[in-house]
Amino acid sequence: MSRFSIRPRPRDSVFASGPDAYRGDRDAICSPNLFDCVSAMESCAEQVTDAQQLLRNGTYDLPRMNRVLENQKVFLLVDDGTVRKYKADLAEEIEPQINELISRAEKGLKALRKKQSTLQAQTAQSRPSSRARPAVGTTTAADKLQNRRLQMLVQQRERLEKEMALLQQDV
Repeated sequence: MSRFSIRPRPRDSVFASGPDAYRGDRDAICSPNLFDCVSAMESCAEQVTDAQQLLRNGTYDLPRMNRVLENQKVFLLVDDGTVRKYKADLAEEIEPQINELISRAEKGLKALRKKQSTLQAQTAQSRPSSRARPAVGTTTAADKLQNRRLQMLVQQRERLEKEMALLQQDV
């Protein structure tokens, strides 16, 4: 508190010998606005103190709340009947689509096997006899192309067989 404070309790003296040794306050002539300024400053200080106390009251529990809210795992206990029910519902919903995909894969596999057999037949027919065959290690461009097609079809068949096996495991 300042010496011009309008508070009922005066501030403690800054002089060692006591308040009687300093007589400057008695004879001091101050501006009338000084008292208003001091009272405004004191009200500001009170408002800051109140706001600080309100902030402390609102945030004193923040570290504990942060620790509580930090957890991200949520455990939910469900009985076996509920799990079976939802599993059956899911199977009923997905099973027709999986069966359709399996049938499509089987049709595609049959078509690829037909293509493979026709390509093998064409390759066997287009191969020249042993007398007209080129030297070992040399192949024509057509043979390379057919071999490449055959390899691609075999890879595609294997991939489709793997997909079909995975779909059957899911069902």
